[in-house]
Amino acid sequence: MVQIVLLGPVAHDVGIASRCTTLKAVRWDKLRLMESHTWWGTVSTVRYSVIVPAYNAEKTLPHTLEALRRQTVPPTEYEIIVVDDGSTDRTAQIAEQFGVRVIRQPNQGPAAARNTGVQAAQGDIVLFTDADCAPRPDWLERMVAPFQKADIVGSKGAYLTRQRSWMARFVQQEYEDRYDRMRRFQFIDFIDTYSAAYRKDVFLANGGFDTIFPTASVEDQEFSFRLAQKGYKMVFVPEARVYHHHDTSVVEYARRKFYIGYYKALLTRWLPERLITDTHTPPVLKLQLVLMAFQVTLFPLMFWIPLVRGIFVGAWLAFYATTVPFLAKIARRDPGVLLPALVYLPVRALALGSGFLAGQIAFWRARPSDRKPVLTLRQRLIKRAIDIVGALVGLALTWPIMLLIALAIKLDSPGPVLFKQTRIGENGKPFTIYKFRSMVANAEQLLPQLVDVDRLAEPAFKLKDDPRRTRVGKFLRRWSLDELPQLFNVLKGDMSLVGPRPEMDWLVARYTPEQRRRLAVKPGLTGPVQVNGRADLSFEQRLAMELDYIENYSLWKDIKILVKTLPEVIRGNGAY
Repeated sequence: MVQIVLLGPVAHDVGIASRCTTLKAVRWDKLRLMESHTWWGTVSTVRYSVIVPAYNAEKTLPHTLEALRRQTVPPTEYEIIVVDDGSTDRTAQIAEQFGVRVIRQPNQGPAAARNTGVQAAQGDIVLFTDADCAPRPDWLERMVAPFQKADIVGSKGAYLTRQRSWMARFVQQEYEDRYDRMRRFQFIDFIDTYSAAYRKDVFLANGGFDTIFPTASVEDQEFSFRLAQKGYKMVFVPEARVYHHHDTSVVEYARRKFYIGYYKALLTRWLPERLITDTHTPPVLKLQLVLMAFQVTLFPLMFWIPLVRGIFVGAWLAFYATTVPFLAKIARRDPGVLLPALVYLPVRALALGSGFLAGQIAFWRARPSDRKPVLTLRQRLIKRAIDIVGALVGLALTWPIMLLIALAIKLDSPGPVLFKQTRIGENGKPFTIYKFRSMVANAEQLLPQLVDVDRLAEPAFKLKDDPRRTRVGKFLRRWSLDELPQLFNVLKGDMSLVGPRPEMDWLVARYTPEQRRRLAVKPGLTGPVQVNGRADLSFEQRLAMELDYIENYSLWKDIKILVKTLPEVIRGNGAY
């Protein structure tokens, strides 16, 4: 169902917005006449929906809407949706005067407001910005450009500011430091919603923003982390900029950082691996939080124990030593903020750290959700230690066998000893898997003659009598000896000793959101499928076993699978 909407010329400021005339919408099946800056109506189809959650935003919303209406994308191709989140001022009336779609709801927070906007959106791509942002004219065009590639599901833009206060300029330099980091990655795992875009179908299929976060905090990060865990591809578009009104006082800045830290405590209960790394947060910031906590602990002791004073001073020097790269960037980009930054940096660490501690205490007692992490941080560390020790022991025991296998492959058929292929690992990250070659050298080129991948009923296949196998290859497959080089993958950290089997990228591209849940952990050299029938299982059976392994993970389960692996290899069920 599409709309025909006839609108009068849209005013360029709130003062003359009353001249806008909106006629009653009439529904037709295949047409929509969208409002425009310069003409009364044009037949077109909405491709993009820009969603602006707004709460008591009457002072800033006009700048946002004016900027959105001046985009370089033809106005017939996008719609603007303002979700009024229970405002008590004139936010909704102002939005209506601009002639955009307005949805009213009781105050539920920005996460719920954005979800409401997506439900009402007509575009295939949904974009988000905030009611205190003013996108540059090319923002929309740049944000949607990556979606020309079918495998891209999300994009993130960047901030700018025109403010001249020290605090606001420091905040901008903080963001620029993070943008420097994000430029290094082909794909990212962190999108915040002041400048964000997603495919609507992917957004809805994955549940949207978690409304457990009542205020603007980390609800946007959590959603992008959730998508990244399933292997979806998202990109950073640094040229897609929005002007923003940053914090102007130290108190305002510290309060915002405190609540980010507070809700980060909840987020990391579900995704503890994000305590270690993400594509947005500089790793040195975590070290600064640790050093600040150490200083706070030492502070009361230094008045009683003279030795502690020296340690306290040393901790301060270490703290500032970690900030030197960032300070060097400020000196190069905005030297006027260099001296104030020396004050703002410890304020940042103290606010984030105290907020995180308060959140840990609050959410430990309250437990606002039954959601559990895939692996706790302790489980991840122990599992990795077992992988390293196991891989080293395995290589030490099997290297003579591997030398004999390499010789046999060379004597049996032309081609390399090792077969290398791109597989998809944890969080959808591609890696090169190593196996002993068990097929003819051009096996991958011959595959289309054997399998029509576009007509597969499910994203999996296995050929029981694969004509591409060599004589040695049949023996290696029967006894799973072709898998031995994957001990090097385990040692590198691409794989684990136990986990779901790693799949090829073109198969993963066909996964549903439910099937993508198997990408939440590292793939394994062995796993639940390998000890329960292997290739004799249907894809649905394999998926059920792997998801059960992930959702009910325990280190004891890993040990039991490892113990069962050798007997299963000897039995040879499903080994072909």
